[in-house]
Amino acid sequence: MTAMTPTIALERAATSGKTAPTPSDLTITIRDRRFGRNEPAGRWWLNNDPVATAWHNALSATFPRGEAFFIEAVKAHRDGVPPKLEAEIRAFVRQEINHTREHVAFNRAAENAGYDIARIDKRVEEMLALTKDRPVILNLAATMALEHYTAMMAHEFLANPAHFAGAEQEAADMWRWHAIEEIEHKGVAYDTWLHATRNWSRWKRWKVKSLMMVVVTKNFITHRIEDTLDLLAQDGLTGAKWKWKLAAYLLWKPGVIRRIFPAWISYFLPGFHPWQHDDRALIGKADSEFPDAVMPG
Repeated sequence: MTAMTPTIALERAATSGKTAPTPSDLTITIRDRRFGRNEPAGRWWLNNDPVATAWHNALSATFPRGEAFFIEAVKAHRDGVPPKLEAEIRAFVRQEINHTREHVAFNRAAENAGYDIARIDKRVEEMLALTKDRPVILNLAATMALEHYTAMMAHEFLANPAHFAGAEQEAADMWRWHAIEEIEHKGVAYDTWLHATRNWSRWKRWKVKSLMMVVVTKNFITHRIEDTLDLLAQDGLTGAKWKWKLAAYLLWKPGVIRRIFPAWISYFLPGFHPWQHDDRALIGKADSEFPDAVMPG
């Protein structure tokens, strides 16, 4: 792994005429790290569990195209933003570029382990093609909803060690690194949305973002389950038994979908903002476990 680049410190600024709840002392750090180059992940890299491995492989398969979409959706609305938000957007882009690179490498390792993820990638490509001709503000709304998903899962991955218990070290480190940075920049798309829709009524803003979250949720849950079952089928694991095992994994133990549900509900509440829940303590705890995480004074 390489040492991280200098921290990007962000100044306090306003969005839509009001002070955003984004913390005044928030720091977004570019951690330019590389994982699994010498020891790529094995076939069932997560505790030798085919279900857990398939779920995370299915997630990872969506990230390269998905994060490129996030970058473009946010950049399309950066003109005229306050200085703080402009700096946040730059940091967001740099973090997402690094995430894309590492998930490309992780996905390549999954392919080398024998999985065909081309169908997942093709589905993502086809869905993103549908966004080309719609208003760019809707792409930002979709990005905002999906960034909330990544932030919710990032919080859960860092707060609950059960998610990566028994995982191969490099793979677990990659996911924890990604989670750290998703928490750090979880307000960027939302603050960009607040700026881009500053002339909208509160009702219109709430209606569009809420309807988009419903659509995103339906697609996200449905397609990730289908993708996970596809990867399990490639191991010859099919039928009701394995569907129940996947349901138990998502809803019972460790139960990521069940555990993020309260945070998902909060998205629909009036006045919601991602930084109403300041979980930077998780970043400090997880980040300190990386040997090069703390720059010398």
